[in-house]
Amino acid sequence: MDTGYPRLPTDTDNGLLLIISGPSGVGKTTITRGVERGIGDSVFSVSYTTRAKTEADTEGVDYHFISDERFEELEQENAFLESADVFGKKYGTRKRWVDEQLARGRLVILEIDVLGAQQVKTAMPDAFAMFILPPSEEELLNRLQNRKRESEEQIQKRFAEAKREIAFAKESDVYDTFVINEDVDRAIAEAIEKVAQARTAQGK
Repeated sequence: MDTGYPRLPTDTDNGLLLIISGPSGVGKTTITRGVERGIGDSVFSVSYTTRAKTEADTEGVDYHFISDERFEELEQENAFLESADVFGKKYGTRKRWVDEQLARGRLVILEIDVLGAQQVKTAMPDAFAMFILPPSEEELLNRLQNRKRESEEQIQKRFAEAKREIAFAKESDVYDTFVINEDVDRAIAEAIEKVAQARTAQGK
């Protein structure tokens, strides 16, 4: 297959774009990292952002940190597969990198919110979109409170937003599958199995 990129010995024709979404507190990052570790040819997409880099951040691992001006330039060039403005800070997924990794046969993992997922599925309908659900709304609220990171008012705002995201995910046609995170190891195993099934179904 001619992909336009120099062929590497490790390249295959098995590329798949995996979207993972879920509300705050559901454990989606833990599941995302578990899928990444459990599938040998997976790569995690590192977003571009205009937010300030903190001491805890590593450039190229947590985010690619760029200026507002550079972000706008990339937007004008249609360089982003999806982008979002979150409380005045912009985030985006670089399309060129995703295309190159898919051409190499990789499993490309995007951990993005529901609006980003909608953008990606519109641009790339073959992407496999997975939404992580809590066992119940009560359990999700418990998890948010047990993190002890925010005030009760902030937790309630986050919980209300989570319920909106879950409702959107269930009512829209964006997501191909849902995984309930009751036990994280089982959820990771289920996610990996569903990715394998999606690749088989796509003839990959």
